[in-house]
Amino acid sequence: MLSLRKPAAARTGVTFRQILEKIRYEGAYPTLERAEDVTRTVLEALGRHLTGSEREELAACLPAEAAQALTSQIPDPRPFTGWGFVKKLATRTGVTPAVSRWDTGAVLSVVGRLAGDGLTARIIGQPPDGYALLFRRAQLVRAA
Repeated sequence: MLSLRKPAAARTGVTFRQILEKIRYEGAYPTLERAEDVTRTVLEALGRHLTGSEREELAACLPAEAAQALTSQIPDPRPFTGWGFVKKLATRTGVTPAVSRWDTGAVLSVVGRLAGDGLTARIIGQPPDGYALLFRRAQLVRAA
């Protein structure tokens, strides 16, 4: 059984196939091929959103195939809210926003566990708001 809650040093042995199997389970996808398509699509979209050290650190937490998908895209200078991320992904892939939200949650919940709580908190703490729910985490309200 794959445990995604290991410390960073122990995670280096996690393979892309193991991640895909976990995402397939989380998303209830019928095949590993479908899980792989969804994974690459969501990671590419996330790669268009993330910048700086969080992008590099997240890529370092992932197997080479997943890191490549994340870093293959040039970051978009206009950040989107979490909902904007979902809508843009839905438009790009030709699915409904509900399907896009499901796919995003299936992938990012697994990726968030691989990244660990600290890095995931930094990623979802960046403006604009709305990314916590995509990682299947609670969205905390910022103090005014």
